[in-house]
Order: sequence, then C-alpha cells, then structure tokens
Amino acid sequence: MGKDYVELGREFDRGVRALGKEAPGVMGAFRELASAASKEGALDTRTKELMALAIGIATCCDGCIAFHSRAALKAGATREEFVETIGVAVEMGGGPAVVYGVGAFDAYEQFTREENSAEKAG
Repeated sequence: MGKDYVELGREFDRGVRALGKEAPGVMGAFRELASAASKEGALDTRTKELMALAIGIATCCDGCIAFHSRAALKAGATREEFVETIGVAVEMGGGPAVVYGVGAFDAYEQFTREENSAEKAG
C-alpha cells in the first residue's frame, strides 16, 4: 500500500502529546474514556482492540489503523485474528473498507517486523 504505519503511529503519538499540552482538559478526558473503554471486563483488551481496528478500517481512518493495529498486536492478537477482523470490517464497510483493510494488514506486517527487530536488538 505504500503507507508506513509504524511511522504513522509515531506521528500520531507525537501529535497526541502536543495536542494534550494545548488542550489538556479535552485530551485528558479522552484518555480516561479510552482507558475505560479498553479496560478488561467481559471482553479482554485484545478483543476490544480488534473491534476498534475494525471500526477504524470501516471508517477509513489511517491513524486509527496504526494505533489499534499496534495495540492489538501488543495485546496478543494473532495474524489470523487480524485477518478475521479485516473480514468483519469489509462486511460492514464495503469497498472502502477493502482498501483500508489491505492497509491494516500492511500495518500488522510492519508492526510485527518492528517488534521482531526490537526483540533481536534487545
């Protein structure tokens, strides 16, 4: 697809920190909402991150794909779970979700390579 989702994730992190300094009330509230929504409950964090990824794909949000691909992978999501999540997003989002689903699969591949490189270096 040509997008660097690892770098997009880093850019998103930098942007969120910068916006947090400028709008601490709003961003602090959003962080609390995100933390509460992703907290383990009846659904585990991995499942919730895969759900968020599917929504990001269906709504055509590159930043969401980068953020939630990375988070789902860190929460233990497998390649098979990513592929099935993309399938659900395509069902719900149609043609545009196919395009962003391909991007999400690319994001999975990129974050997996980065994680494997970090493990080898560490």
